[in-house]
Amino acid sequence: MRFASTERYVATPELAVAVNAAITLERPLLVKGEPGTGKTELAREVATALGMPLIEWTVKSTTRAAQGLYEYDAVARLRDSQLGDPRVGDVAHYIRRGKLWEAFAADTRQVLLIDEIDKADIEFPNDLLQELDRMEFHVYETGETVRARHRPVVIITSNNEKELPDAFLRRCFFHYIRFPDADTLAAIVAVHFPGLKPALLTAALERFFEIRETPGLKKKPSTSEMLDWLKLLLAEDLAPEDLRRSPREALPKLHGALLKNEQDVQLFERLAFMARRQG
Repeated sequence: MRFASTERYVATPELAVAVNAAITLERPLLVKGEPGTGKTELAREVATALGMPLIEWTVKSTTRAAQGLYEYDAVARLRDSQLGDPRVGDVAHYIRRGKLWEAFAADTRQVLLIDEIDKADIEFPNDLLQELDRMEFHVYETGETVRARHRPVVIITSNNEKELPDAFLRRCFFHYIRFPDADTLAAIVAVHFPGLKPALLTAALERFFEIRETPGLKKKPSTSEMLDWLKLLLAEDLAPEDLRRSPREALPKLHGALLKNEQDVQLFERLAFMARRQG
């Protein structure tokens, strides 16, 4: 049971080693990297490649760690007691299973994705230490202990918006997905656009990396934005020469797919203005 690149996902050798090491060690894989570098998609492809079901837990700023275990719906129980519902005597009826409970109780081994863990409160990772380490937790309302039937493959993603606690990091296998070089990005593009003409691909990659390496850029375009841009280029039937940088038009064609804030658009407009003055 080893992971490698799939038909839809290009994994570098280093990333494949990280995934397989985490599986061997039976520790969560913590994946960091720029937004749009395929961290979430990695978990989906690992699940597909290993033939395991995927459980996704998307973390938000309001998410609490306890929600991943279970939630006790006291309001529903109170309402049912007022209505004379006979189910009110069974507290288990008002326990809502969380994503971790689903993964622990599954009949087969699962891939559990905890997506964007850095969005939650700083205590969120610490609150999951024991559950992820021991693969069990206690349900206080019913007095039962839930233990994992099969230890899930846990993949945790972070956009590095805040630091994670050292105690949490110690329990993870870590990998940072670096932005792909030109050859790797070309391989990624080939997966999504297998019939793309080499001349258009070369011109698009050259223009894309010119934009990413522009000094002063606030948000560099990501891999997913490059794929969106290529899709638009094909839809508009643009030729390679249409992508060449022009002193009078510093903004790339269909730049809205690559530049996502007004500061970066203004930066390229100023560069075009300066180039015209120097010309």
